[in-house]
Amino acid sequence: MSADLNSPQTLALLTRIADALERLGPVGAAHADLTAADAFVWQAAGRKLSPVPKVNRVEMSLLRGIDRVRDQLAENTQRFARGLPANNALLWGARGMGKSSLVKAVHAEINHTRPADSRPLKLIEIHREDIETLPDLMGLLRADPHRFIVFCDDLSFDADDTSYKSLKAVLEGGIEGRPDNVIFYATSNRRHLLPRDMMENERSTAINPGEAVEEKVSLSDRFGLWLGFHKCSQDEYLDMVFGYVDHLGLQADRDTVRAEALEWATTRGARSGRTAWQFIQDLAGRLGKAI
Repeated sequence: MSADLNSPQTLALLTRIADALERLGPVGAAHADLTAADAFVWQAAGRKLSPVPKVNRVEMSLLRGIDRVRDQLAENTQRFARGLPANNALLWGARGMGKSSLVKAVHAEINHTRPADSRPLKLIEIHREDIETLPDLMGLLRADPHRFIVFCDDLSFDADDTSYKSLKAVLEGGIEGRPDNVIFYATSNRRHLLPRDMMENERSTAINPGEAVEEKVSLSDRFGLWLGFHKCSQDEYLDMVFGYVDHLGLQADRDTVRAEALEWATTRGARSGRTAWQFIQDLAGRLGKAI
């Protein structure tokens, strides 16, 4: 006896099968209200943008010891915001020296000083593990009238990681390429975005060592602007500390602050903007000052 296709049991079964097939299919990018905020986080699983009402950032004036790279990134971003040619930027170098803080500070500064009749510049963060979905994000942004900084913090690739190909295609090599209204900024501790031991291993085992890692190394060439961040000197570190002290109005003896700040850096084995801020948080807490 054949089953009744109109029976409730059969209809329920067919509905479950259709739902399962839909879940297995590719996820389409959801329409986003890009006027909801000036910053968003790309949620790769749902192919959607989540607005960030308040970005975790510091003011541009508090970023000390990086004046040259600060000015270069600000000028590049200002040109882009005005619709002029600009480069993708790779901010690489020492940890804790303000690479990601600079990207967020530049974004805020440009929006703060933009003409009243212009559209705000948007900042979109994409996580390192979601780089493979970058083409989907670009497709979502391509037709929008706003201009976007797509930002990836701590970008790097390890052996057998092929997701860098999605980034290469978007930055230059693909048929569509990077949309005119999008620029890509990334931070990394590695200048060539892959570990040195991996590069040396591939060179030593290749028939043609000069070409062995060319494809991966060429990824960094897609960034027209390379900005290097190096370990700061003692004077630069103290300049950062006292910049925070003055900005936050912390009332403390400056000689004592200097000695404590140097001891703080020594115990952590590093002088950097991050170390300076961590010391300031400790100092403000001991002084009973909310920041």
